Amino acid sequence: MPNRRELANAIRALSMDAVQKANSGHPGMPMGMADIAEVLWNDFLQHNPNNPHWSNRDRFILSNGHGGMLHYSLLHLTGYDLSIEDLKQFRQLHSKTPGHPEVGETPGIETTTGPLGQGLANAVGMAMAEKHMAKIFNRDGFPIIDHYTYVFVGDGCLMEGISHEACSLAGTFGLGKLITIYDDNGISIDGEVEGWFTDNTPKRFEAYGWHVIANVDGHDSDAIHKAIAEAKAVTDKPTLICCKTVIGWGSPNLAGTAETHGAPLGDAEIAAARTQLGWNYPPFVIPTEIYAGWDAKTKGAAREAKWQSLFAEYTKAYPDLAVELTRRYQKQLPANWAAHVDTLIQTFQEKKEAMATRKASQLCLNHYAQILPEMIGGSADLTGSNLTDWKGVTVFSKNTPEGRYIHYGVREFGMTAILNGMALSGGIIPFGGTFLTFSDYARNAVRLAALMKIKAVFVYTHDSIGLGEDGPTHQPVEQAPSLRLIPNLSLWRPADAVESAVAWRAAIEYHGPSCLLFSRQSLPHLERDAKGLANIARGGYVLLDCIGKPDIILIATGSEVSLAVSAAAKLTEMGQKMRVVSMPSTDVFLAQDLAYQSEVLPEEVAARIAIEAASSDGWYKFVGCSGRILGLDHFGASAPAKEVFKENGFTVEHVVAIAEEMIARQKNSLRAEAI
Repeated sequence: MPNRRELANAIRALSMDAVQKANSGHPGMPMGMADIAEVLWNDFLQHNPNNPHWSNRDRFILSNGHGGMLHYSLLHLTGYDLSIEDLKQFRQLHSKTPGHPEVGETPGIETTTGPLGQGLANAVGMAMAEKHMAKIFNRDGFPIIDHYTYVFVGDGCLMEGISHEACSLAGTFGLGKLITIYDDNGISIDGEVEGWFTDNTPKRFEAYGWHVIANVDGHDSDAIHKAIAEAKAVTDKPTLICCKTVIGWGSPNLAGTAETHGAPLGDAEIAAARTQLGWNYPPFVIPTEIYAGWDAKTKGAAREAKWQSLFAEYTKAYPDLAVELTRRYQKQLPANWAAHVDTLIQTFQEKKEAMATRKASQLCLNHYAQILPEMIGGSADLTGSNLTDWKGVTVFSKNTPEGRYIHYGVREFGMTAILNGMALSGGIIPFGGTFLTFSDYARNAVRLAALMKIKAVFVYTHDSIGLGEDGPTHQPVEQAPSLRLIPNLSLWRPADAVESAVAWRAAIEYHGPSCLLFSRQSLPHLERDAKGLANIARGGYVLLDCIGKPDIILIATGSEVSLAVSAAAKLTEMGQKMRVVSMPSTDVFLAQDLAYQSEVLPEEVAARIAIEAASSDGWYKFVGCSGRILGLDHFGASAPAKEVFKENGFTVEHVVAIAEEMIARQKNSLRAEAI
């Protein structure tokens, strides 16, 4: 039977070889953390390579994802569907081993990592999800949800500000099943970190309320085992294990230097490392006895079978809970979901109330959260402004993990990455709120949610200059257009309560992340016929129309739709034929078939005006080069909302003037063609 060091050296060899073959990658961290990974995966990690999606598996997160070959080596060696040929294709096009771990691309990868610190924040979200779900579903004698979240981090993860945001919350919430292992090797890309990172990390985490195990030799298997066992024994707080390691351990000439961080070692150094490690095998060759020492398929199958047996007994004892848990993990909506939504939409349609869409959003939550217990929400210290809570909701805390409302404090980035972790964990539809302008703080986590195609909902209120007196620091201009550029991200900016209800429905049903943009100021109810009501879900629809071919089409979103309606009424009085198109979601509209798009925006009507209080460039695809855009290509101002809108031309008079000019120009052009 191979000893521990030999098992760990398999990781080192595979990592050296794959990086060398790709001529790209990061061998240093996998070589430095190999001994830690061997102890964790062979002695503690509860998983089943035969079923990477087993709900009660431990979650393993490689936050320092540049060392992805560590993770790929572990998955391959323990028996996941990741072959040696897959490892040989490291960092190659369409391979199962991309340059940084990507969820969905490789079996066994829990989250996409690489942007440092975010994997750690994801892990906090996963641990929160485990604590919440365990409280909801576990019963005496039936620990159906009982797993740990382990996360590897490096110096870079802890330098990133998101690590403070997330770890501070983890301590506050007493996440006892979160165990973080810090690769304290003192090296980053620029060299020895003592020139830019001299924090007392153990004291920092103790201040957060963590249990800290300092000065563990990361190359001493017994010390590592003892530390992890101690961490598991502490149930009321998360644990940080600080492991002293040597980056590139095993490389005789480069170990301990930045040269091993992000570049191949080179053939000569790899040969020397093989000699030093006593690894006398060709590249990508793993002896049978090493595979046998790593294989986790039999043990994993037995673990899951034992759990399945427990779940079968649980199903007999608590059939309703078992059905509900299964529904949530299978991402199925309740059978009466559609009828429940229709009831709310019809209520808004009949009451015709004017209200801020942030208030409409809260009314949606009051309604939808009652039928969707998997909805868990929160706000980055703006609950009373975002209106992201709902009647009767209990707050999530250390002592009330069953709570469904989370106070994130002023932590927009941390909140968003935590939401991602909760979504990835399963059984939860998470959402979180802040002001739209502060989406910039969270943007990279929003981007990763889109890359992973996970169901997380980002609620952004105060969506325009309509927030008024707080001024340009808080008034978003470029945020909505820039968020629309992110692939897989669906964005809705509803114009009234009815559109808000549809937007929430779309976000809950969408198999990916959504941004919901809501107004601070009150907006009027918009009249629409049955066809218009049905077509809101298509992202853009005809809200107001004329008989025959329109002279001009006004396209608007959010608070500017009512402006378009008022301008259209004035133009109709002046004898013009008008169409108003409400476009709450450009991405959903563009996903419709061309026949529908042409029905809403017929090509023969070239005179079009797009109206949105935001950067204008994105609207040219809808109005064409000859169209006009009433947008905002500069920052706002501090003043009451009506004055700011007027100052920037968002008035009926201005829209009418633009429309008259365009119609006149079009008529003159037609006369010229006739001549």
